[in-house]
Amino acid sequence: MTINTENLVSITEANQDFSRVARMAYENRSVVIFKNNTPRYVLIEFSQIEDEKASPDEDVLAVSKRLRSSNRKAYEVRAQ
Repeated sequence: MTINTENLVSITEANQDFSRVARMAYENRSVVIFKNNTPRYVLIEFSQIEDEKASPDEDVLAVSKRLRSSNRKAYEVRAQ
């Protein structure tokens, strides 16, 4: 999954204007929602679940590490 750094929103923004955040996910494939400057949630279209599905042998920690490494640039930009 590729994350556009313009699609990072705070949990407050998501709570206040969820329809806008959902539209962002629709238009740009995903939105990462941060809480306390930490990525907590990813909003994607339901149809993309199959693309992001982990293999049956992959545990939660491995999935987390894989997603973090593939989206490292977005996390670094958000941390600034």
